[in-house]
Amino acid sequence: MTEIRTPRLLLRRWTDDDLVPLSEINADPEVMRWIGDGSTLDLEETADAIERWEDEWDEEGFGLFAVELLASGELIGAVGLSVPEWLPEVMPAVEITWRLGRPFWGQGYASEAAQATLEFALQDRGLDRVIAVNRAGNEESENVIRKLGMESERRVEAPESGALLDVHFIDLTEYEA
Repeated sequence: MTEIRTPRLLLRRWTDDDLVPLSEINADPEVMRWIGDGSTLDLEETADAIERWEDEWDEEGFGLFAVELLASGELIGAVGLSVPEWLPEVMPAVEITWRLGRPFWGQGYASEAAQATLEFALQDRGLDRVIAVNRAGNEESENVIRKLGMESERRVEAPESGALLDVHFIDLTEYEA
């Protein structure tokens, strides 16, 4: 089983116990307003998402991690890697993405988990390039992207919603520099 420990977090594969806490995160309109079309997800949709993430682990050797606090074991969200097939103009690509429950914002958890995931992508999985796709105006995620050392590549429109998306990237030579 793939696990990553950071000073405060455990990034791990999903278990049945994660469904309800993640569905509570996905039901929060403030959390979901920057994700997809901004719609919240119910329990069944959350179960489908976890299943897709686990399938991606099996198919690609990476996926979204469940993120829990080491101190309490509490699930705080999801951080990981996925293939952004929903955005054909960036393909082929691997995207780093994150989603944390609102009580865990502003404490550096997203940056800590994303940094560990980026190291996993570039060093453990041997990827030579990773992108991040951020909806224009989402300053909190933009801050995480900057902390990762990613550079702006281009702005595109989301196929389903027409929202403006900023695409950022980092490659192994820049990461190691």
